[in-house]
Amino acid sequence: MENTRELKIAVLIDADNVPYANVKGMLEEVAIYGTPTFKRIYGDWTKPTLSGWKTVLLENAITPVQQYSYTSGKNSSDSALIIDAMDILYTGRVDGFCIVSSDSDFTRLATRLREAGMQVFGIGEKKTPAAFIAACNKFIYIEILKKETKADTPAKETSKSTPAPKEDITPVAKIDKGLVKLISESINDIADEDGWIFLGVLGNMILKKRPDFDPRNYGHKKLLDLIRSIKAVEVEERHTGKNNASHFYVKTK
Repeated sequence: MENTRELKIAVLIDADNVPYANVKGMLEEVAIYGTPTFKRIYGDWTKPTLSGWKTVLLENAITPVQQYSYTSGKNSSDSALIIDAMDILYTGRVDGFCIVSSDSDFTRLATRLREAGMQVFGIGEKKTPAAFIAACNKFIYIEILKKETKADTPAKETSKSTPAPKEDITPVAKIDKGLVKLISESINDIADEDGWIFLGVLGNMILKKRPDFDPRNYGHKKLLDLIRSIKAVEVEERHTGKNNASHFYVKTK
């Protein structure tokens, strides 16, 4: 997505519907797209099921918002998050929102925020309903984010001869006919007369069609790596003549 690095983003987390194990990875993902200006999390903190969140809130400067569960079986934190989101929207102090939840109840909120001109990012588990995913500009699965480690190895104990560990990405989806069709049709939709399209433009087009599209879903860190693994697509590297920089273009075979 273009021109998102300077976005001021409100990060609103539904504690009842996402795991606390990788909060650092979630916030690092948000930082790719902009600067978190609000970081709030909603839940009934009197419930023992949310006790795991308490330590990570302090470590990541996230403000907890207490919302009592007045009725059994109802997620009362939803309404508190929605009300705060609308309050923040009307202050005009942010450019976008990141809703961290796997709950479809936030579908209408995401739609309303986009209607107001906000960029809306979603972060949730693979089980997230399609309606909520489609309502976001971009949706990221928690499963593909870099996992936190309990303790990092001190630099002084790391041998110079020991190679750096490879950062593996666990796929959450397979490269199938549907993906190949999506990429091929997207290329043909906006390619030039010779059939070529700039790789970055292709990525933006696919995101418009599938907000949850991410090369990491398929075990590849970059879009270029994913495209190169698909036999139906041809890649051409074009040198710009400036600082040895290159642009990549693709077309269907």
